[in-house]
Amino acid sequence: MLKLTTRAAALSALLLSTAAFAGPPTEGSGVAWDITEGLTTEIGQRLAGSDREAAARDWAVVRLKALGFDNVRIEPFTFDGWVRGPESASLTAPYPHKLAIAALGYSAPTPKGGITAPLVYFPTLDALKAAPDGSLKGKIAFIDHAMRAAQDGAGYGPYGAARRQGPSIAAARGAAGMVIRSIGTDWQRNPHTGATSWTKDLTAIPAGAISNPDADLIARIAKRGKPMTLALQLEGRPVPKLPSGNVIAELTGRDPSLSPILIACHLDSWDLGTGAFDDAAGCGIITEAALAAQKQGKPLRTIRVLWAGAEEVGVFGGAAYAEAHKNEPHALGMESDFGADKVWRVQFNFAPSNAALADRIAAALAPMGVVRTGGKANGGADVGAIAKAQKLAMVDLGQDGTRYFDLHHTPDDTLDKVDPVQLAQNVTAWTAVLGIVANATEIAPVE
Repeated sequence: MLKLTTRAAALSALLLSTAAFAGPPTEGSGVAWDITEGLTTEIGQRLAGSDREAAARDWAVVRLKALGFDNVRIEPFTFDGWVRGPESASLTAPYPHKLAIAALGYSAPTPKGGITAPLVYFPTLDALKAAPDGSLKGKIAFIDHAMRAAQDGAGYGPYGAARRQGPSIAAARGAAGMVIRSIGTDWQRNPHTGATSWTKDLTAIPAGAISNPDADLIARIAKRGKPMTLALQLEGRPVPKLPSGNVIAELTGRDPSLSPILIACHLDSWDLGTGAFDDAAGCGIITEAALAAQKQGKPLRTIRVLWAGAEEVGVFGGAAYAEAHKNEPHALGMESDFGADKVWRVQFNFAPSNAALADRIAAALAPMGVVRTGGKANGGADVGAIAKAQKLAMVDLGQDGTRYFDLHHTPDDTLDKVDPVQLAQNVTAWTAVLGIVANATEIAPVE
C-alpha cells in the first residue's frame, strides 16, 4: 500500500468527513431548519449595511412574531462599513495564472482597473514582521501560513492574525498592496473573505485573500526563486454611516422582575455565500431551543433572543446592544455562532456559588455525548460587550468545528452543508441548558 503524503492524507480525511454532505441537501424539519432555510432562500446574502440585511431584519420580525415571541422589535444603529467592488488577481510573471481572490472587508480600493507590482512571498506573518521598514515600497506582499482543521477551531486565532493584522504590517513597511492565503482549512478553489483592521494613522492599502490551491501555486513558484509580478484589482471601499440594527424578541418568564437569560446569534453574513453556517443556523438553533424550553411550562426567567446585526464587520451589533441595555441587569449569556455541526463539549464561567448549577447542566448534557472540559466560557462575540460590562455568567456549547473553516466566509456557506440531524442535536442540547438556567433562582455575577 502506498504511503500517503501529509497533504494527500489531509485531503483524504477531508473527503471522508464531507462525503455525507455531498449532493443535494437533505430536507430538515422544525423551527431551526425553517429559519435556516428561510434566511438562505428568501433573503440570501446579508452583508452588513446592505438592503438584504435590512430585508432580513424585517423578515425576522415577522417570523418571530408568528412564532409567539413577545416584545419583538428592531433596535437600529449605524456603523462605518464597507462595500465590495470589482475584484481580480493574476500572476503575470514568471508564469501567467489567474487567481481566485476576494477582497478583505475594509480593504482600500486599488485605482480603477487595478495595479501591477512585484509580489514578495513571506512564509509566515512573523516573517513579514521581520521585514525592514520601507522594504516593500511599491510592492505587493503575500503571507502564507499552515492552518489545519481542528475540532475546536483553535487555529483561527493564531492564523487569523494574517488577515486581521497582516495588511497593516505590510502597509507600515511601504507595501502597495497585500494578499494572504485564505484563513481556511479546505482545498477548494474558493477564497475566504473577512474583515481586516488598520492601525491608527496608517494609510490603508488594497488587501485580499486567495484560495488555498492558488496559495500553494505561489508557494511553489517562490521555491523556484523566480521573481513574481501580480496584477491586482480590488475596488471595494469603506462607506461611513451605514444602517443596521439588532432584532430582539422575548419569551416572558413567570417572574419578569428577575434578570433575563440572553441568547444570541448574528443576522448578517458575508456576501460570497448565503450565510447558512455563519450564522443563519445559529439563529435557528437558539430560537427553536427558546421555544422548546417552555413546552413543559413557562420558565421562571425571561429568555431574550438577540439576532445581532453587523457582526461580521466588527461586532457592531453586540456593542450597540451593550450600550442600549447597559442599565438593565442580565443573568447569563450564551451564543451560537460556530456552524451547525454537533455540540460536543460544554464550558462554564460561573461564580463559585453556582458550582452546583454547572454540575446540573453538565449532568443533563452527558447522556447526549456532550463532555465537560476545562477552560472558561466566553459566551461569544455578540454577548461579549454586555458580558464584560456586567460580569455575566456564561455557558458555551462547543460545536464540532472540524469542517467549519472549510466553509467559513466562502461561496460554499450554503444550505446544502447543513446536516439536519446535527442541527437538531444542537437544539436538543440548547433546550436542556435553557430549561435549567431559565428556572434558576440565583445566578451570580462572575467576579
